[in-house]
Amino acid sequence: MPRYVAPEIEARWQDAWEKAGIFQANRTDDKPKYYVLEMFPYPSGRIHMGHVRNYTMGDVVARYKLSTGHNVLHPMGWDAFGMPAENAAMASGGHPKDWTYNNIADMRGQMKPLGLSIDWSREFATCDPEYYGQQQALFLDFLEKGLVYRKNAVVNWDPVDMTVLANEQVENGRGWRSGALVERRELTQWFFKISDYSEELLDALDSLENWPAKVRLMQENWIGKSRGLQFSFERTDGGEAIEVYTTRPDTLMGASFVGISPDHPIAKALEAESDEVAAFVAECRKGGTTEEAIETAEKLGYDTGIKVKHPLDPNWELPVWIANFILMDYGTGAIFACPAHDQRDFEFATKYDLPIIPVFEDPSSDGGDLSEAYVPTKAEKVRYVKGFSGDGEQTGEEAVNAAVDKAEADGWGEGVTKFRLRDWGLSRQRYWGCPIPVVHCDSCGVVPEKKENLPVRLPDDVSFDKPGNPLDRHPTWRDCDCPTCGKPAKRETDTMDTFVDSSWYFARFTAPDAETPTRMEDAEYWMNVDQYIGGIEHAILHLLYSRFFARAMQICGHLPEKAKEPFNALFTQGMVTHAIYENAERKTENGRPIYHYPEEVEERDGGVYVKDTGEAIKVIPSAKMSKSKNNVVDPLQIISSYGADTARWFVLSDSPPERDVEWTAAGAEAAHKHLNRVWNLCDKIASMEPDATGSGDDELLREMHKAIRDVTLSIETFGFNAAIAKLYGFTNTLAKSKAGTAAQKQAIMTLAQLMSPMTPHLAEDIWHHQGGAGLCATASWPVADDTMLVEDSVTLPIQINGKRRGEITVAKDLDKAEVEKLALAHEAVQKALNGGAPKKVIVVPGRIVNVVA
Repeated sequence: MPRYVAPEIEARWQDAWEKAGIFQANRTDDKPKYYVLEMFPYPSGRIHMGHVRNYTMGDVVARYKLSTGHNVLHPMGWDAFGMPAENAAMASGGHPKDWTYNNIADMRGQMKPLGLSIDWSREFATCDPEYYGQQQALFLDFLEKGLVYRKNAVVNWDPVDMTVLANEQVENGRGWRSGALVERRELTQWFFKISDYSEELLDALDSLENWPAKVRLMQENWIGKSRGLQFSFERTDGGEAIEVYTTRPDTLMGASFVGISPDHPIAKALEAESDEVAAFVAECRKGGTTEEAIETAEKLGYDTGIKVKHPLDPNWELPVWIANFILMDYGTGAIFACPAHDQRDFEFATKYDLPIIPVFEDPSSDGGDLSEAYVPTKAEKVRYVKGFSGDGEQTGEEAVNAAVDKAEADGWGEGVTKFRLRDWGLSRQRYWGCPIPVVHCDSCGVVPEKKENLPVRLPDDVSFDKPGNPLDRHPTWRDCDCPTCGKPAKRETDTMDTFVDSSWYFARFTAPDAETPTRMEDAEYWMNVDQYIGGIEHAILHLLYSRFFARAMQICGHLPEKAKEPFNALFTQGMVTHAIYENAERKTENGRPIYHYPEEVEERDGGVYVKDTGEAIKVIPSAKMSKSKNNVVDPLQIISSYGADTARWFVLSDSPPERDVEWTAAGAEAAHKHLNRVWNLCDKIASMEPDATGSGDDELLREMHKAIRDVTLSIETFGFNAAIAKLYGFTNTLAKSKAGTAAQKQAIMTLAQLMSPMTPHLAEDIWHHQGGAGLCATASWPVADDTMLVEDSVTLPIQINGKRRGEITVAKDLDKAEVEKLALAHEAVQKALNGGAPKKVIVVPGRIVNVVA
């Protein structure tokens, strides 16, 4: 056999798999199907070890299922629209399309050497007109079914990128890409009616038994079901009553003021009449709409001079303030404030010297003034001093129910269940996204484009020399004829949120060449995704939006009923981390830290130093790999040095897959040495005389069947590191074995099969050199023989006067009297008895022997 040169071996077997077409998925009735999918990547230009870990996990599952007789679908695509491409175009003077497709080509070239069992014939990018044209068709179907609509809304506006941002894209009050301070702005936006499905999306979480509990809890909290009270405050001036909704009506007796949003109709009316109010409202709109922005921003208020009557006491009047921390999208856009028991209300009341009236006692205040709001949960039992069902101890939930009951009985309020989940705003003011397929006609209004005119393609001849959406400035693209009346009209220039692109790609993979969004016979066959794999950072939005989209597609006839929950099982993997190497002796000109790549530093003399300059390095251990920190490891360097199998083995071996794993050069070297050892073991067995006999054949084969059992169970339960630990152990057993050639050959070929999902190239080479038929990748998965798992003997510990002093190995079915004789003959027992007889001997079959001397 030639020596183990991983890059040569791996290229050869990848070519063999491709020529055999073994990973190409086609519908068939003679095998059960299995659909495994990893969350597809954004084409940033380089893959990293996090990608390697994520896609290797999916590959292990796909290869294992292929070996167990399943018809496997394991596709790959690219989440290709978005601002980074536009930003790159603005920085380089290029085009987002060229940047994106060049990056896709580079990343595909980096991924293929990993030997992933992907059906590349199904590959697509979401920026392909063939894909986004079908997404436009979905939009039109949703529009027809009333699942999408248009309205004015207050949004997060990035004044630099000049686009709307989702709440999750605002970090510390700034745009996630530009870093600009986010503003509130009212725009006409398109929305998906996801809120109509709040109850269904919440209830269905209970059926997702193979999802991580923490993901289901995160979605449950995000949907946010709560029961509260809706009622109105009557104005003293006879104006229109102010309706509020509250989840804590038990605090109504502590009301201090009524607050309204700067976008509330009353505030807008005052804004039109008063320059002072207009200036205040303009100031409020400089802040973002995220919960974080609202919590951390300075509380600002304006006293409108309006008064309202408390519903329980018409003589109790409350002032009405415009407050910057109240949003129109939440509840009714108006609240009553109880500063004693809400921190935002407390800060506001303290600033503007408004009353703070406790409703229940803070046990830590000793009856004194509150230094901050006391906010117990609804589940906590507290002492109410102004309660709806009398003073005394009760839980918040009990008090809320009492308040609702009283309001309904007296006719001034109604118990209402609401959800935190809001409709999904999908409009984005940018070029590199899927165009929204509607037309604005002076005669007909907003008109959907005809399906035969899809896709509405993005124009290529755009420039990014100015901020904002190039589609608004294009000389001809926006101009079109109205699909209804034929008169001159204008296209919608907003494009879709990129979350739309990733909310249905899993369905498109079932028939990527279909002339409709899906082909039902393929969707019926391949859906659902049996195993979905991705990061915990997508636990809420991507997964929630995908669940909504699957329902909407089912309503529109694009998915079967069973696919309303599209992912049967979900696994969220941990990150790959690496130490950060920060220069301890100098910084950049603007005072920022200087970070070095791992290959730029060396360990010596008990420290870490820059190779070229000798400068000392401050080591920050085990941090998430980040380009900005230069602590990334290039997978291609690892593959060229050690081979893809080493990278795959290492990222799976060191840690449970749901936890982070730290990449170290020593760990990669150790993984490579082990694979070399397996190769050399194969070489040794291949050189044995064909008919050579030895000792311990049964023992080796018994250990082989244990390994089959344990590795199989570990793969099926995502215990990849446990599977590798079993394989290490079986390799050691085989290396020490004195068994004959036939037993050792059977063992090494089984070892190759068990390693195949993790190290497919090495497994193929071993399989080939041992004379295996066909490809190891398509060979049937070995099955453990239950009779070989039965132990013939058992080792029993011997306790003397309660302390373990030795052990004996006996036949499993040996009579108790015989076990007692053997135990009494043991040297340690003889010594303890010193020629005397034992007081008592207790034999617990298969467990232990107790001797009382």
